[in-house]
Amino acid sequence: MSKKVTVNKDECFGCGACTATCPEVFQMEDDGKAGVVNQPSDEQCSACEEAANGCPVGAIKVE
Repeated sequence: MSKKVTVNKDECFGCGACTATCPEVFQMEDDGKAGVVNQPSDEQCSACEEAANGCPVGAIKVE
């Protein structure tokens, strides 16, 4: 089952670690912060978990 990924824009400061780890799901947006452009497929869930764990401010949630 696929998981739902969200980015808390109030916490994100735009370091870009998530886009480097999982560019299929995360992209930097016009506000300079990360956003979710695609919900992950089952195959991408491990990369999304890695991106969430690597976020320095914990702005990414994977449910």
